[in-house]
Amino acid sequence: MHIDANDLDAKSAYKLLIGTIIPRPIAWISTLSAEGVGNLAPVSFFTCVGRKPPRISVSLQPRADGATLKDSFVNIRDTGEFVTNMATLPQALSVHRSAVDFAPDVDEFDTVGVEKEPSALVKPPRVKGSPLALECRVFKIFSSPDGLGNIVWGDVVNFYVRDDLYINGRIDFGAIAPIGRLAAEYTVVNNTFVPPLDDDLLAQHAQKRMIRLDAEGEEYSPIDTGSWSSSGAVIE
Repeated sequence: MHIDANDLDAKSAYKLLIGTIIPRPIAWISTLSAEGVGNLAPVSFFTCVGRKPPRISVSLQPRADGATLKDSFVNIRDTGEFVTNMATLPQALSVHRSAVDFAPDVDEFDTVGVEKEPSALVKPPRVKGSPLALECRVFKIFSSPDGLGNIVWGDVVNFYVRDDLYINGRIDFGAIAPIGRLAAEYTVVNNTFVPPLDDDLLAQHAQKRMIRLDAEGEEYSPIDTGSWSSSGAVIE
């Protein structure tokens, strides 16, 4: 099957993008509004773009209504600072709940029940309990013609690394259990390997479906429910 991208509306294209670009790391972004209200939201259009200076990229779409800027972007634009916290399996429910489009005057740390920890060099707090966090200052913002889609490039000014994870200048990621995104669902990274692998092992895994950790059926997808929106927000 071939699908011409020119024939797709934004929602249809988004469904195909999030189903093909997998797994995606989650930037659990903490910000402060200009008035000092805390905000917390997961963003899975996230990657690194440079190493000297260390620089990351996050892409922020509008809210579920398709017309209102997300609080995370407004805060980043207005203050120039943000923190990307690593999301891990024990925090999965809090990560998911923080994807709701709360009102701008709601402190999502308090609403979701996530504790704040002071950052070292920026004003927004990091997530207490998150093993890794990148404190960032805005380098550049790229906006779509309508101003609703925005890509933020941020320079990492400070790395927070939990003490036991820092080994000879590297991260012991095997002790973290990070979660990522698969379309509208989540996955946990719980295995690692270096090629080559045994042919029998490769054949065994190639024929298996992913193992669901919840109680849903094999072909279940939140995209087919009313709780999903093409903004990435959770609808309550």
